[in-house]
Parts: sequence; C-alpha cells; structure tokens
Amino acid sequence: MPQPAQPPAQEVTPLVKGLTYEEMPTGQRFRTARRTITETDLVNFITWGGFNEPLFWDASHAADGGYTGRLVPGALTYCIAEGLVLQTNALHGTGLAFMHMELSVKGPVYVGDTLCAIVETTDSRSSSKPGRGVVTSRISVRNQRDEEVLVYTPVRLIRGKDFEPTEH
Repeated sequence: MPQPAQPPAQEVTPLVKGLTYEEMPTGQRFRTARRTITETDLVNFITWGGFNEPLFWDASHAADGGYTGRLVPGALTYCIAEGLVLQTNALHGTGLAFMHMELSVKGPVYVGDTLCAIVETTDSRSSSKPGRGVVTSRISVRNQRDEEVLVYTPVRLIRGKDFEPTEH
C-alpha cells in the first residue's frame, strides 16, 4: 500500500524551540537540570584543554593548598554550567551570538560534586537591528549543598519574534 505524502520539514512544527528575547523579561528565573562531575570529566577536560597544572593532576599538591578532593578547574565548572543552560533549550534556534561575560569563581568544585545553574534575566532590550534583542543574565552555579560556586553574566544576542533571516 502506498504511503501518504509527507509534508516538507519546514511545515512541521518543531518540538524544541528556544525563547525570543521578548520571552525573556527582566526578572525571569529558571533552574537547569543537575549534573555530577566525574573523574573522567576532569581528566578529559584538563588533557584536552592543556590544563597541565599540578593543582588538577596531583591530589597531594591540591591537599597541600587546603583542598579536600580532586579539584575541578573553574573553566570546566563554567563549561558544564553553560552546557546545562543550553540543554534547557531556552536558546535553541534563537541564540545568535555570545557577546560578553564576566565570571567569578566563588568556591571550589570537586569531582563528585553535583551542579545546577539558576538563570535570571537581568536585562532584555531590542538591539539596533530589527528582529533581535540583547539579553543579559546572571547565572549562579550551585553545588549539591546549594552553595554558590561560580557566577557568570553572559550578554547574548537573541532572535526576536519578528526576526527575518538574511538571504544567502
């Protein structure tokens, strides 16, 4: 029996669609899923990124500094948090550019810690180009004890409701 004709993909509503800048008002807040950092995460990251620092490779060196476990670089903590934010799909198909950020490490993160991020929109406005907006947020990364271990404040260019793609 012949199969019915299928509609073109662009006519099927996507299940995952990010938010436009208008849907990210100042004060909006959400929490990401959680993720536990493993020894494999640490080794892969410090090897891949060239973080050949005894602080991350040598547990006794870290212990001499007062750390109580396998210390995780702040850069890995940031990357995991940003991945958790992207996994929410809030920016799926609507993000256009990562423009700026400030980052502060607030406390140590260790292998075995479980992280989540709390995202709060601190500013949302239209940009100079139509159909786009600039969204600033404060992202608080928390461990399993709800201790803030890292904060970053990304500024992103986000599509608006009236976004028109450029022809290419």
